[in-house]
Amino acid sequence: MEDFELDPTLDTRNLRDEFKGLSNEAVKNNLDEKRVSLEIAIENVDHDFNVGTIVRSANNFNVQAVHIIGKKKYNRRGAMCTDKYLTIKYWSEVKDFMDDQRRRHRDVVAIENNTERAKPIHDKKFVQETTLVFGSEGNGISSELLEKADDVRYIESLGSTRSLNVGVAAGVAMYEWVRQQVL
Repeated sequence: MEDFELDPTLDTRNLRDEFKGLSNEAVKNNLDEKRVSLEIAIENVDHDFNVGTIVRSANNFNVQAVHIIGKKKYNRRGAMCTDKYLTIKYWSEVKDFMDDQRRRHRDVVAIENNTERAKPIHDKKFVQETTLVFGSEGNGISSELLEKADDVRYIESLGSTRSLNVGVAAGVAMYEWVRQQVL
């Protein structure tokens, strides 16, 4: 447990000025007091390096929790130590994750473009108790998780590729929820 205070002028962590000099625990406690209700889930079937990017974006939007379904190992370097300021929950099975979501009455929205069920994200009217789900860069979200999701949305593409990088897509989807529910 960290109970020290750093000299803010010597603190090299990528933190907003109001958090400079505070221990990691103090930063997390401060953020916990003003978390938004959004949660993020990442189905990490491939040890995808994008998980770190998604965790970093989740910190930026101060989400309630990040759920990692599948492999616990991910590129923490990509998270830039922001995982220290978040609640991260690990689930080995989709069923266990979904049982938790149902018990807590969360609207589970998969962000996936590789299914006929998907509708454009710009039409989605998000609710407060939302969990956004992202899959691996190569394989996307498993059919098991897609079937159990309450809704499936995609981010419209105007260029030649059919999708965004999953780390970028996660940031766009989180922003859309924040835009509707917080800003």
